[in-house]
Amino acid sequence: MPMNPASKQVFQTIDDSPHCHDSIISIEDVSFSFNNRNVISNLDFNVYQRDFVGLIGSNGAGKTTLLRMIVSLIQPNQGNIRLFGQPVSKFKDWERIGYVPQKNSFNPLFPATVREVVLSGVYGRKKLFRRVTKQDIQKCEDALHALHIEDIADRRIGQLSGGQQQRAFLARALINNPDLLILDEPTVGIDSETQENFFHMIRHMHQHHNITFLMVSHDIEMMYAYLGREPVQTSGKLKFFVKHSHDLENCKETNLAHSLRDLRNISEPVLVN
Repeated sequence: MPMNPASKQVFQTIDDSPHCHDSIISIEDVSFSFNNRNVISNLDFNVYQRDFVGLIGSNGAGKTTLLRMIVSLIQPNQGNIRLFGQPVSKFKDWERIGYVPQKNSFNPLFPATVREVVLSGVYGRKKLFRRVTKQDIQKCEDALHALHIEDIADRRIGQLSGGQQQRAFLARALINNPDLLILDEPTVGIDSETQENFFHMIRHMHQHHNITFLMVSHDIEMMYAYLGREPVQTSGKLKFFVKHSHDLENCKETNLAHSLRDLRNISEPVLVN
């Protein structure tokens, strides 16, 4: 599907600038069908370093399907997806990606504590059985502190409210200081005040840290407020909104400990729900 003039202008700007515009996600002629129904057809789209991409679409538009293809949980029927320049089928550096799936994909009876869930984020797909190091434990404690959930770290994840669970899964996604953060409806089931603080927090991360975002959200007004009301591309029922942070200043430090301390400060008013 050809892009509208606005999208061409955006991508031309990206291509012409020499700074921080490496390809993070490349989607090339991707299609996916399920039960003889076309969910995504001939999609071409690129996400560049330090983009914040908001994905909006009606139920059944293929939003979650696309995210699941990007993280290699399902395979497209045709086309190619690349992560950091590598075919997704050959991509190995999964610690560079933080992924927060939809809340309804979580089994509330899963017998793990909040700390165990967050700490599991340090394991890559090939590091499942390695030993936990002191550095891993410190990363976990930093993430728990940053998301205001250190006081409930020993509680079972299934006993928490929706807002607490989402903070735990976001902490898990952040623990490796990812280059790419993929969020699928991260504020579902969270009260409006917590949603507002969550958006404030991730806007800060986007503006001041070298993190690229791809997010699906039902909160269209909050997405519009940051990304604008005009999509840069429409494909079927999917609408892509993009904001780039290339002209904004970085924080002086970019390591994990600094990032998480900064998140704690920026989200200090948030109460654990």
